[in-house]
Amino acid sequence: MTGLPNLLTLSRILVIPFIIALIWLNEPMYRWIALGLYAFAGITDYLDGYLARSMNQQSDFGRLLDPIADKLLVGACLLILCALDHISGYSLLPALIILLREILVSGLREFLAEIQVRMPVSKLAKWKTAFQIGSLGFLIVGSAGPAWLPTVLIGEGLLWAAAILTLVTGYDYLRSGLLHVTPEAQAERARRRSSSGKGAAADA
Repeated sequence: MTGLPNLLTLSRILVIPFIIALIWLNEPMYRWIALGLYAFAGITDYLDGYLARSMNQQSDFGRLLDPIADKLLVGACLLILCALDHISGYSLLPALIILLREILVSGLREFLAEIQVRMPVSKLAKWKTAFQIGSLGFLIVGSAGPAWLPTVLIGEGLLWAAAILTLVTGYDYLRSGLLHVTPEAQAERARRRSSSGKGAAADA
């Protein structure tokens, strides 16, 4: 837990209450401070994985905590922005799609982890994350942005783009997950468990 990558991941969780509080206060200066903290959280999302690989500090704790930190940050920001009507009207739909997809993927990952199957992140999912991070950044600033820059419009556009990619990647993940619940897949897992049990008995 005390490795630098894990500390960065933990810091991403710790700044979430401050981001939410600053957005809630709804003052232009506080919105910009919230953006700064949000940008810090986004940078740590890249750095913790990079440092874990380069410093050879990859751990089960980090693999567990990293996606949780990401989902907490995105979910908290989406909910507070919707609650304060910074995301409203038709733009509520992509926000809902993104939240439901996160729940879907979390459930799939939990199931696949139980049967020891990894779900790698696709390149399209990385693009989805990039659009999602960008959209929330613009929407956090919202109307506090400079007059010459349509921050709200840009944020909503990126949110819709992220939602479209969310549907595509969510469908891909669901289809891949369903391949492991077919009768054939279940029979194959049973055969492997039986083989490993016989091997363990023979070794004993």
